[in-house]
Amino acid sequence: MTIDWTHFTPGTSLAGGVLLGVASALFVLLNGRILGISGILGGLLPAKVGDGAWRVTFLLGLLVSPLVMKVLAPADFLHAPRIDASMAMVVVAGLLVGVGTRYGSGCTSGHGVCGLSRLSPRSMAATGLFMAAGFATVFVLKHIL
Repeated sequence: MTIDWTHFTPGTSLAGGVLLGVASALFVLLNGRILGISGILGGLLPAKVGDGAWRVTFLLGLLVSPLVMKVLAPADFLHAPRIDASMAMVVVAGLLVGVGTRYGSGCTSGHGVCGLSRLSPRSMAATGLFMAAGFATVFVLKHIL
């Protein structure tokens, strides 16, 4: 295994993790809700009366924030991610994540960030399975196929 030291960014990764943790903690403290993206999106279908506005606002924030960052950050701060997969593979992967999210009753943000911080046994099991599935997928794609 080799590390791409040019793109190794522990500082920005740590800052992103801290921001995500603070946002998750504030969300649960101020709203009494878990910050799980799949649950927020799923709550829109169908939305309860008076419950849709914050969900739409939150999801729009997820979509708009990279554009804001692109405008505010220095040009050399942001790099486009390199995806070594075809569009078909990306679509299939996205669909599999969606199916797994439904079967797991939550996504990596809900279980991995919020659930683990609450020491939820179900979230510990779900996150362990997410990670194991990811490790197995990378191993199969890189070493077997």
